[in-house]
Amino acid sequence: MRNKIWLSSPHMGGAEQKYVNEAFETNWIAPLGPHVDGFENDLAKYTNSRFAAALSSGTAAIHLSLIMLGVKPGDEIICQSMTFSASANPIAYMGATPVFVDSEKTTWNMCPESLKEAIKDRILKGKKPKAIIPVHLYGMPAQMDKIMEIANEYEIPVIEDAAEALGSKIGNRAAGTFGLMGVLSFNGNKIITTSGGGALISEDEDYIKKSRFLATQARDAAPHYQHSEVGYNYRMSNVCAAIGRGQMEVLDAHIQLRRNNFETYKQFFSNVEGISVLEEPNGSFSNRWLSTILVDSAKTNGVTREDIRLALEKDNVESRPLWKPMHLQPVFEGVPYYGSGVSEELFDNGLCLPSGSNLTREDLERVLNGIKSLL
Repeated sequence: MRNKIWLSSPHMGGAEQKYVNEAFETNWIAPLGPHVDGFENDLAKYTNSRFAAALSSGTAAIHLSLIMLGVKPGDEIICQSMTFSASANPIAYMGATPVFVDSEKTTWNMCPESLKEAIKDRILKGKKPKAIIPVHLYGMPAQMDKIMEIANEYEIPVIEDAAEALGSKIGNRAAGTFGLMGVLSFNGNKIITTSGGGALISEDEDYIKKSRFLATQARDAAPHYQHSEVGYNYRMSNVCAAIGRGQMEVLDAHIQLRRNNFETYKQFFSNVEGISVLEEPNGSFSNRWLSTILVDSAKTNGVTREDIRLALEKDNVESRPLWKPMHLQPVFEGVPYYGSGVSEELFDNGLCLPSGSNLTREDLERVLNGIKSLL
């Protein structure tokens, strides 16, 4: 069998080992340390945020955000339906109820019209949502201007899930900096990785200070171990942060490589009837974390998204359907949902193609030849 082509695998730049060796040489192996401080500074500077807290995962960042907003059991949180479960699971951690909102066709992210419908209806039912969680899917920025306008109108805070969108922008403003707090992820398949990890960014220093406190078991300032509230083991280790500092040095280069992958796919599919790519709206810049396609089987002689996925799988090439919407997941059966079925259509017909910044030209040709032979 030929070598595996992964959807999105880690890609080291070379400087990571230097920072990790420094952590070992100075014996900063325990959680926290100078590389955590340095990584937080790097993230804040890159996103033009005032503050950043390096954490164990993006999921942890969302969880801490909800805690700091005072979410209680029985509260309702609006969440984009088309996303990975990590966007919604922390709502369940809090004993709160997710209210899922459909996507729109321009960016595949939270639909402003469905968002407003959801807010108005929940208020009529006596349950004003405590927060809104939009997501920048696959690195494509959501319609944040419209989402923030609605959120501000109803005075509902926004937690911006930019886990897939480090380096993406709307105008000159980084994804993750429109809401009250922004969430980043450095999981192994992300645009940069710390093996596992995430971060919370914000203009509000109090939120970042509080998140760091809660993430280190909420230990009070005392010579003994004293705790006045429940804390969590959510801080990033100095060794993981060392990897992150090296990755930050190649972030822009890796974004360009992924954008190059997208352009290769775009050019190929421009000559294929029935298969389309997701274009950037005017003013938006996507890091192209994953390149995605929509397959219209009525125009491809019956070839479906699943046919393409299985054909690639036989050649040891990883591809993946788009996220299954949260309102269709068994674990969230029966929760409120507002929309017109856009996310369901995307899930039925969409496919993520290999997109790593470490793909070779030969890898891309193998992917395209596999699709070409099927069509």
